[in-house]
Amino acid sequence: MSEKILDYPKKVTLGDITVRDGFQHEEKFIPTDAKIWVAEQLILAGYKHLEITNFGPPKRMPQFKDADEVMKRLRESKRVKDKISEVKLSCVTINERSVDRAVEARKEGWGPDRIVMMVSTSESHHKRNSGTTLAEYWKIAERAAKKAHDVGMTLCGTVSTIWGCPIEGPTELSKAVEFTKRFLDIGADDIEHADHDGSAPPNKVYEYFSMILDEIPNPDIHLAHFHVTRGWGLANVLAALQAGITTFESTLGGIGGQPANFVDGVPVGGTGKYYYKNPNVVGLVCTEDMVVMMDEMGIETGLDVDKILEIGRMVEKIVGRRLRSESILNGRIPKAPRPEFR
Repeated sequence: MSEKILDYPKKVTLGDITVRDGFQHEEKFIPTDAKIWVAEQLILAGYKHLEITNFGPPKRMPQFKDADEVMKRLRESKRVKDKISEVKLSCVTINERSVDRAVEARKEGWGPDRIVMMVSTSESHHKRNSGTTLAEYWKIAERAAKKAHDVGMTLCGTVSTIWGCPIEGPTELSKAVEFTKRFLDIGADDIEHADHDGSAPPNKVYEYFSMILDEIPNPDIHLAHFHVTRGWGLANVLAALQAGITTFESTLGGIGGQPANFVDGVPVGGTGKYYYKNPNVVGLVCTEDMVVMMDEMGIETGLDVDKILEIGRMVEKIVGRRLRSESILNGRIPKAPRPEFR
């Protein structure tokens, strides 16, 4: 009988987005010092790609009222001064005003290396997130790509509601492929393929990314972003790996999701009413568990796995509750006999 081996890439690029997407769903303001500490520690653990903040309106998302300070202090951090030049720092710029803010910050020497703009294949979901129609937003995104490139930033185009929409229901995978091509045509440098509400079953993840790589066969420009609303996160990571995707992002403890509409005891705009009755069930693929899983699979990540588990334990203290990671509870799989049981 011939040996059957699961086929997947043996080297990946991982990005962590805890400080932005992870903390945006928290209903208490995360101290600026804590945000910077988490970012520094992730860099020391080997991360070269971090999403740090959101340059959108602070009145709607007060979690990011410290966006400028976080960016400036991280750029100036003595703790990571020998590594920061190797790290690509990203910020979300959902509208043109926030793009312009990022451009000015870049000109001043402390702005992001990469900005992130977002479209949804569902018109309703897109309008809720951006406040514009899709037709209007494509024009904004085209201008944003030129503005970003003029100051040495790259533009990531996020395509969302690929596998379904929490407002409209089912969506067509082919539409997301079309949106990906359109983003690249107007100047996007890479694409984040996002399951923002946990609608993607693994078979459809494999189908979609196979379609994407058939049409645009460069895995370096495709990034997988999964939520775990229904618990399918790591299954979807494996499905994407098998399709040939090599770039993934996640959050420590699997935190994150729709921007909070209630922060520090005060109702705020966020992106409006939560999509789910229980807002605590949302979240992203858990950094700790994904890194441990990939390590066990023999996939090279370039990360210090033990340090990431330590950071995850501290993030639980920062947010004040037990998070999703099973690996920080149970640790890595033992590689030698355990004397206490002999």
